[in-house]
Amino acid sequence: MTMLNSLKVACANCSLQQLCVPVGLEGDEFSKLEAIVGRGRPLVKGSHIYLPADNFNSLYAIRAGAVKTYTISTDGEEHVTGFYLPGEVIGLDAVCSGTHPCGARTLETTSLCELPFDRLEDLAAVVPSISRQLLRIMSQELRSDEQLLMMVGSQSAEARLASLFLSLSMRLNRRGYSATEFNLSMSRADIGSFLGLAVETVSRLIKRMQENKLVSINHREVKLLDLDKLRTIAGKGANSIMN
Repeated sequence: MTMLNSLKVACANCSLQQLCVPVGLEGDEFSKLEAIVGRGRPLVKGSHIYLPADNFNSLYAIRAGAVKTYTISTDGEEHVTGFYLPGEVIGLDAVCSGTHPCGARTLETTSLCELPFDRLEDLAAVVPSISRQLLRIMSQELRSDEQLLMMVGSQSAEARLASLFLSLSMRLNRRGYSATEFNLSMSRADIGSFLGLAVETVSRLIKRMQENKLVSINHREVKLLDLDKLRTIAGKGANSIMN
């Protein structure tokens, strides 16, 4: 099935339905949700989904590909705030203010489901399971934020990178992909920005991990060779990431 044809697949037949907004929906509930979901053409790498300070109108569920969110500092520097994978939802941080505090840009060719928030609110009023699922997704976002603060604030540089690899491993595995082999969509500059590390530090750590046979990286192809040792390096943070 091509990526374009896959966009025509209904939520009820989507392989991500147990990870995304439709989880727990049945029959006519699926139909009501499908009626408001927009599915456009895939976006090429580097496409903006929304910019910082844009008006908030929709949530976006990622069907395929990957997305980074970022902020822009007063001196114009970009700071990466998150990486998002298939089945995950972006835009929730704009619900309270009505404007997007972060921008969102694709890291590779990416397919999205757009959920207009005003219509989603109306539907949630008559389909309570949608409200419960949105609360679950918001709770996951809060937990991810807490993990990020712990990762950047208290871990060593090597532990931060190990934690990121473990997080990607766990999240991709939940979606039916390999836990040990995957493509790294983000650049080393993006990884450094997200982890609060210089690009040179990220490159040095990756080289050390390869020399120690913890990981193997060929261009964007990553193999995690020793998950147990990576968990040991990640330390206490690994337990929350892998649960």
